Amino acid sequence: MKVTEKAPKVINPAMKRVLLTLSCIFLVVGGCGGPLIMRLYYIHGGASIWLTCWLQSVGWPVLLIPLAIGYFYRRSIKHNSCIFYIDLPLFLAGTVLGLIMGVDNYFYSYGFGRLPVSTASLIMSSQLAFVAAFAFLIVKQTSGMLALHSSSDKPKGESSKQYTVGFIMALAAALLYGVTMPLMELTYRKSRQEITYTLVLEIQMVMGLFATGLSTIGMIASNEFKSIAEEARNFGLGETKYYMVIVWTAIVYQLVTLGIMGVVFYGSSMFTGILTSCLLPAVEVLAVVFLHENFQAEKGVSLGLSLWGFVSYFYGEVQENKKARKKNDLSSETEMPEATTSHAATSTPNSTENV
Repeated sequence: MKVTEKAPKVINPAMKRVLLTLSCIFLVVGGCGGPLIMRLYYIHGGASIWLTCWLQSVGWPVLLIPLAIGYFYRRSIKHNSCIFYIDLPLFLAGTVLGLIMGVDNYFYSYGFGRLPVSTASLIMSSQLAFVAAFAFLIVKQTSGMLALHSSSDKPKGESSKQYTVGFIMALAAALLYGVTMPLMELTYRKSRQEITYTLVLEIQMVMGLFATGLSTIGMIASNEFKSIAEEARNFGLGETKYYMVIVWTAIVYQLVTLGIMGVVFYGSSMFTGILTSCLLPAVEVLAVVFLHENFQAEKGVSLGLSLWGFVSYFYGEVQENKKARKKNDLSSETEMPEATTSHAATSTPNSTENV
């Protein structure tokens, strides 16, 4: 793997805004569609936790398409352009992040396999608490309130033990997600290489490779590859739609990962957490409309508390930005007279010597 060539220079602000917007779109589309299509798999007869875990990362080869386009474009400009820019430290960081992501995917799949989308999404919104400490109390209230009516919220044919384990797994997934975002941002900041979008795609490819490897081991150990054909024949929507659900799950969750990586790179881990959590109302409504899930009053109150936390965060950010701008303006005003005085002091001796 050749890494002697430097990565391209940082893109201009306009292109940065374009890529940030595109990443946000990927995250919004995937963040809303992913939970629904995964729950659709479980509602109509799907039972494999490892399969949905595997599907969340197995779409990583799609990244080879934009990477190949970028490579051939570079070759048209510079014939000795390297294939990959990623160096060993970034590769190792991507490996660790990929393994963490693989574990997180399993927790996530287990949670959505045992809980309604509305409940699991509310629990997953608690990931913001792990990247923004001020939201901790609000999220804790949300989790406690969700437990009040677990019996009426529990899917048919599911035991209380399975529901409770699913609840814990979803909360664990939120925890790992909240930890992974800052780790990604730390990886970008500590890198000795100049981080570009090409490098972001390469890091994501490494993460997807190792996350898929981990879930593949789980699939083989549990013999779930062999049960796919039988599960497809017994799927409630038909065999063809089973495979459509499988394919679209892989595509949608690759959009999620691509969006997360882009938003963390061009924004921040905090902004990623806020954006992901703000998708909660849309997911809640879509789950009620398309999956006909119940939405108790307790969930409505929990949703309101979560949104109040998000609004509080944005209000705090606005106030902090205003204070920062005022501070900068005052600093500029005090520096200008000092610079003028200094210039006058240095020019006086010269004028005396000339006289």
